[in-house]
Amino acid sequence: MNLINLGYSSEYEENSGNNTGFNKARVITVNKESYIINDGSTEYFAKLTGNMLYTSDSPEDFPTVGDFVVFQKFDDDSLTIIHDILPRKSLLKRKSAGKKIDYQLIAANIDYAIIIQALDDDFNINRLERYLTMVREFRIEPIILFSKADLMIENERYNITEKIKERIKGAKIISFSNLEIKEVNSIKSLLKAKNTYCLIGSSGVGKTTLINNLLGQNEYKTREVREGDRKGKHTTTNRHLVILDNGAIIVDTPGMRELANISISDGIDQTFDEILGLSKACKFSDCSHVIEKGCAVLEALKNGSLDQRQYDNYIKLRKETDYYERSYLESRKRDKEFGKMVKSIMKSKNKRK
Repeated sequence: MNLINLGYSSEYEENSGNNTGFNKARVITVNKESYIINDGSTEYFAKLTGNMLYTSDSPEDFPTVGDFVVFQKFDDDSLTIIHDILPRKSLLKRKSAGKKIDYQLIAANIDYAIIIQALDDDFNINRLERYLTMVREFRIEPIILFSKADLMIENERYNITEKIKERIKGAKIISFSNLEIKEVNSIKSLLKAKNTYCLIGSSGVGKTTLINNLLGQNEYKTREVREGDRKGKHTTTNRHLVILDNGAIIVDTPGMRELANISISDGIDQTFDEILGLSKACKFSDCSHVIEKGCAVLEALKNGSLDQRQYDNYIKLRKETDYYERSYLESRKRDKEFGKMVKSIMKSKNKRK
């Protein structure tokens, strides 16, 4: 194996800059401020340089799973230091969980995002549109998988798929059961060598079980399904990258109990392209599609040609991302002002010495 088998290409080489004397590798796993990286032949435990640690300004300045990095080996390869991150082809991220308004990195250099929902209580079209909005914002191709297909009869699965296709145009949709190896193999046949796929979805939808089935072995720990609600228990606690025997590269991620986004207007427009198309006929170019007279979107809603639930989810996502974007920019401004104040105080102290 070499780094090309891990997804490295001439695109990264052209943008790698002057890194003479350093080696290149891909980040396989992240554990807080330590990393496991692979240079195509060997895995190394790695740390960041002090400069990267103390000059980083945001989460995006740190490596994440899928990043290509330049590193240096020391002490008979027992210690490796990451010096830089190569320019990213794509970066999948969301708002951090909880009240803090900041980005959380999911994975970098992703070609396809595999969005998994289970055909049980987890199934939720609004949440699916939320995932699609995030993925499309970062120009990553989505693939939609519905797991636990064995819990539904065939015509119910068909009805759900048709329902999704009405609201989500052009997306690739596959239903499957992790209990049916033939269905798992059909998914595997879609995954191409040297392409990187990221699995995302809620806890317990079967992401890790799918990876084990694709690998053909129980490489990663899973837990039994609860009898009460037939939900799997969340076991993946950090993101990691694996390579299948057909050469496809997969990033497994922990289940997302909540999914909010910051500044995803392009992703919203792509996911709700029907509303975007209607908006071109609005009387006002800055129409909010909420109260204005002459709004083509509201007219479509009134005459029934636009789905009410789709419209409601669109408005909710627009309001949410606008709020988080304003809060994020205000927070960044306060942080910069505080940093300037600290530097000014330290400078005054140094002058008095």
